[in-house]
Amino acid sequence: MEQDVYLRRMTAAIQKGQKRKRRQGRSRLGRRLVFVGIGLLLLGAMWTGYIVWKIESAVSAPAEQADVGIILGASMWGEEPSPGLRERLEHALEEYRQGRFESFIVSGGLDAPGMKYTEAEGMRNYLVQAGVPEERIYLENEATSTYENLLFSQQIMQEQGWVTALIMTHDYHGSRAMEIARVLGYEEPTISLTESTVLPMAKHKSREVLAYTKWKMDRALLALGWR
Repeated sequence: MEQDVYLRRMTAAIQKGQKRKRRQGRSRLGRRLVFVGIGLLLLGAMWTGYIVWKIESAVSAPAEQADVGIILGASMWGEEPSPGLRERLEHALEEYRQGRFESFIVSGGLDAPGMKYTEAEGMRNYLVQAGVPEERIYLENEATSTYENLLFSQQIMQEQGWVTALIMTHDYHGSRAMEIARVLGYEEPTISLTESTVLPMAKHKSREVLAYTKWKMDRALLALGWR
């Protein structure tokens, strides 16, 4: 009888010890997860700060003379360029009238199935209405990203025997555009940037942080030969 009582007490003590160890293990795991979570948040904040700095550090520095001016696309509103795209077009027209280049490449594909014009076609129509001879405008109708804008525009440059390009876009977009151009091997690319008075900049800069992050990942894959 005394032996049975002793065994029950020993068993209860062992079970109690095991429960205490499990609780301690869960507590340690919980603390580790908290530390990991805090570390990830700090890394995310540092990365976001770095990208915001990159976005804000873009500087407009157009060449006095380039073989061609490239306008990076933005959304169409029906058959007309959106207000943001019109800002890029008006800025490009100013550079063109200053004699910085004689020909345009307008780059951008179809925003959505069923739309009448690609971004490039919409930009071409706008420039022609502004007095630019149509034969000076070269269309790149396939791009769906900034990387493709510059890759496909580079192919047109090679076909035409052009070497230097002036890239035109908004200021929040400038750093990523220039980095992509350099990775693609553009020869001394320069950029001309315009500020926006019509775009909700908090929204667009937030999206640019995500787009820049994606580009950095894509760039790493390109360097590894995986894309």
